[in-house]
Amino acid sequence: MTQREKSRPTGFLKVYLALYNSAQFTGWTYILIQFLAHFFVHGQTLDTLWSQVGKTTYFFQMLATLEVVHAIVGIVPSNVAITFLQTFGRCMVVAGAIDGSPTGQRSPGLPLSLFCWSLTESVRYSYYVAHLLLDNVPTLLVWLRYTIFIPLYPCGFLGELLCGYWAQSYFAETGKWSLGLPNRFNFTFSFYYFVWIMMVGYLPMFPQMYLHMFSQRRKVLGRGNAPKASKSN
Repeated sequence: MTQREKSRPTGFLKVYLALYNSAQFTGWTYILIQFLAHFFVHGQTLDTLWSQVGKTTYFFQMLATLEVVHAIVGIVPSNVAITFLQTFGRCMVVAGAIDGSPTGQRSPGLPLSLFCWSLTESVRYSYYVAHLLLDNVPTLLVWLRYTIFIPLYPCGFLGELLCGYWAQSYFAETGKWSLGLPNRFNFTFSFYYFVWIMMVGYLPMFPQMYLHMFSQRRKVLGRGNAPKASKSN
């Protein structure tokens, strides 16, 4: 048995992961199609974008929290800390900055984020499905999996920051999801400041995550050998 075969799940886990990744691939591809059709087929504007793709995006992004569980229990070889940070950050943008505020839904960062997310995830999950079901993943798909992030990750990150920036004024004005004194818990919490802390805190983390992905790319594409297998969330 080769090292690649050892790294693959078998039996029920293989079926489960194949179904999970197939569902995510289908969902994000559908979001990408919705996104392109919204602007280039129907000629709609940014104001109605989230009403068209919001429910689908929310569902499949929240579903991605299972990937943290996958990493924790060890059914995939993903780094738990990195998986958690990436998933939590995206979920906060989707559920908080965008779905939770009308200003976030009108941010110029929304179309930028949605395009980068949906295209990246369509490639990523199709790679995972192919890795689970095929003896050899098509070379083009491997190359896309470990290359498309180079322009899309920083663009998506910028889009997320713009969504957070557009959303923060709404939370400041309305106090939504904040807790002021007095209250029975004798505790105060400002979601407005939380959004700012998230945005500022993620700035120094971006280079680390970006360089980590380059490191993963070098492991797979950096040699003249056939592409190796990788994680299968």
